[in-house]
Amino acid sequence: FQASTCFPPPRSTPSAAGARRLAVAVRAVAGGVRSAAAMRARFLPLLARQWQHRASGSSGARRGCCGRHQCGETRRGLAAAAAAARWWHVGRRGFVASVEAGAKGEMESTMKEIRGGGAPCVLDMDDAATVGGGVEDTYGEDRATEEQLVTPWTVSVASGYNLLRDPRYNKGLAFTEKERETHYLRGLLPPAVTSQELQERKIMHNIRQYQLPLQRYMAMMDLQEGNERLFYKLLIDNVEELLPIVYTPTVGEACQKYGSIFSRPQGLYISLKEKGKILEVLKNWPERSIQVIVVTDGERILGLGDLGCQGMGIPVGKLSLYTALGGVRPSACLPITLDVGTNNEELLNDEFYIGLRQRRVTGQEYADFLHEFMAAVKQNYGEKVLIQFEDFANHNAFDLLARYGTTHLVFNDDIQGTASVVLAGLVAALKLVGGTLAEHTYLFLGAGEAGTGIAELIALEMSRQTKTPIDECRKKIWLVDSKGLIVSTRKESLQHFKKPWAHEHEHVGNLLDAVNAIKPTVLIGTSGKGQTFTQEVVEAISSFNEMPIILALSNPTSQAECTAEQAYTWSKGRAVFATGSPFDPVEYNGKTHVPGQV
Repeated sequence: FQASTCFPPPRSTPSAAGARRLAVAVRAVAGGVRSAAAMRARFLPLLARQWQHRASGSSGARRGCCGRHQCGETRRGLAAAAAAARWWHVGRRGFVASVEAGAKGEMESTMKEIRGGGAPCVLDMDDAATVGGGVEDTYGEDRATEEQLVTPWTVSVASGYNLLRDPRYNKGLAFTEKERETHYLRGLLPPAVTSQELQERKIMHNIRQYQLPLQRYMAMMDLQEGNERLFYKLLIDNVEELLPIVYTPTVGEACQKYGSIFSRPQGLYISLKEKGKILEVLKNWPERSIQVIVVTDGERILGLGDLGCQGMGIPVGKLSLYTALGGVRPSACLPITLDVGTNNEELLNDEFYIGLRQRRVTGQEYADFLHEFMAAVKQNYGEKVLIQFEDFANHNAFDLLARYGTTHLVFNDDIQGTASVVLAGLVAALKLVGGTLAEHTYLFLGAGEAGTGIAELIALEMSRQTKTPIDECRKKIWLVDSKGLIVSTRKESLQHFKKPWAHEHEHVGNLLDAVNAIKPTVLIGTSGKGQTFTQEVVEAISSFNEMPIILALSNPTSQAECTAEQAYTWSKGRAVFATGSPFDPVEYNGKTHVPGQV
């Protein structure tokens, strides 16, 4: 709460000494306050007295309240109370609540009278989205460490030692001399002042000294928890080098070992223990203007299976990319893990596991828990918050998307996000191979969320381009699951999301036979199982295609259907190849092939 937005400024600029004196006084007064409730108890009487004094017409006039100083006593009292409220992080809602405990009507009418009825006031403000994305910085929180004058009625979100421990505002040695003086940092930092660019070079040098990707991941997470601005500066400027560190493939290993490397929590952990109190848990998160939530229940983390609570690395990593690549403010992002147990026996017996030690709940209990979560998110953050479902198992992913797709702003990255990127990759590949989408035949290994999602989007785009019914377009796309080629004779036993892909054909039991029978021009792997595109499979598709399109999309690298080197070698350098995780360039017959990544 900044009183300057509600009250006209004095005619003369306050001196620096006066500003410091008020800041010291507020610190002294607020020093004994240990909670928001105690703050309200201390300052509400002061507020009430000041409002009564300001509203007392003639007596106020006799004391010079309406003269040159514009009621200095009222201003000083309200400034101290407002600064203390800011100091203790009560925030706008908390301050309004404290006002409502007193004479709210009288206060608001008097404020409007002072402001002339036209000037904006924080009590009237709503969070507004900016044109370029993100939430408007109404209170100046993202500018708290930039060079600016500190007025008597404004105190920063954090100062001194606390500022250095707040990753949102900490700049390390990049704090200027003026900022160190303003924010009480003298003596808390070495005397050297360095630029952010020099800090970036130093951190990158240190990260490159680590031999193991997991060590680099841990170093980046430590940086994010200590200096958020530098973390994103580093990631944006070195995206090709650091993207495989903060996300796949390294994040897969990090999730597997999350309990062992866990030091400080990131995001919200909502477990079955919080059932019936999820809204209260959401309110524990300090940010209120949330735009994007990435949520997982950890049941199908990449191609690694059920990692339970340790799947938190995925929402954290995904939202880092929202900021670095999409420009969404970090404070508008919220990673969440829903802990409903795990069926991973290794984790249940691991002494370092950080989640609930019980089997996963299913059925109605699971559905009720998810419904409470979705309702609480809408109630707390509004209808416009984007909820991204990440790495849910097949049997839940499709149901959640169908159930909440019409009531919430949701999407499933595995079903929809991956599909859009793969379709873009195919369109780009056709510039090399030739032809249109409808002129090619597609064979998928894997018929889960990703496989069926990609297949459906390809069919939709075919239908759009050719004006052909989508059912006809689906006949160009074939899927192989764990039981072989999906055909019409299996329709009764198929899950609902596989049934549209059950075409007329005799039963085929394995991928190699399916390749020879269907003769696809495009082979796509979404199985989550490594080394399933064998040499025989790649040689078979290369035998009837001059430039076969092969996409080994499963993550992380260890679960890719084949490596880049294998694809180029077995196809004799003719494959148009892309993967879900990065692979190094491959040299074959004197030519360097750079695999794509989708």
